[in-house]
Amino acid sequence: MMKTLKITYKNEYAIVQMNRGKVNAINAEMVAELRETFKSIAANDEVKGVILSGQPNYFSAGLDLIELFQYDKNQIEDFFAAFGTLYLELVQFKKPFISAITGYSPAGGCVLAVSSDNRYMANGDKFVIGLNEVAVNIQISQNLTEVYAFWMGDGLASRYILEGKLLTGKEAVSAGLVDELVPLENVLERAEKQMRLYMKADQQIWMNTKAKVRKHLLEKLDKNGQNSLKEAAELWWKPEIRSKMKAYVESFTNKKK
Repeated sequence: MMKTLKITYKNEYAIVQMNRGKVNAINAEMVAELRETFKSIAANDEVKGVILSGQPNYFSAGLDLIELFQYDKNQIEDFFAAFGTLYLELVQFKKPFISAITGYSPAGGCVLAVSSDNRYMANGDKFVIGLNEVAVNIQISQNLTEVYAFWMGDGLASRYILEGKLLTGKEAVSAGLVDELVPLENVLERAEKQMRLYMKADQQIWMNTKAKVRKHLLEKLDKNGQNSLKEAAELWWKPEIRSKMKAYVESFTNKKK
């Protein structure tokens, strides 16, 4: 029984809805459940594709910094190794994989979304997406920079990553990061429409073709998930970063009270 995900099986594909509080903050448990779910779907010939979705207004707000702040050194090393590995598994996932971005998708939320084949995002001025790791004092991995550039080109990816920029839906479509903006209530429906289109193709030809279009991207990646976010785990303990994170956690915790 999954605690952080809800899984619905349709005719030929699965809908995996992140379901951890209203903002879907990513913790060790969610990473483990996502890895387990995608592995089982990869091995199941009956399920030919996956849609990853969130909850109304939030795809995922990113890493659960409040929980992660409490982790000890071993737990943080394990977390970043598992998150780096999850990301690699998603980028290398062979079947059709679509993100239904139901709202906010910064940092860790964007990490999950960029690994998919298509991204349909809720229309709304308040919703943003992007790899803003620099802005929140988390070390980005080489693997992540490669995928950002795969979608939007080296120049734009470089500028946005260094700035830690969060993009509005319109900016994300213009940059090539998001396929299309649709009303919030239609995001999943739009993702399903694209999935049904993929289901019409011969599955082997479709998967072979995905492997070809991603060939050069996959060749650039460090296939060692333990390694890819090692710097992030080390820099997590830097005193200046730790104090900024502590202030963030305290301000957020006070807001909740």
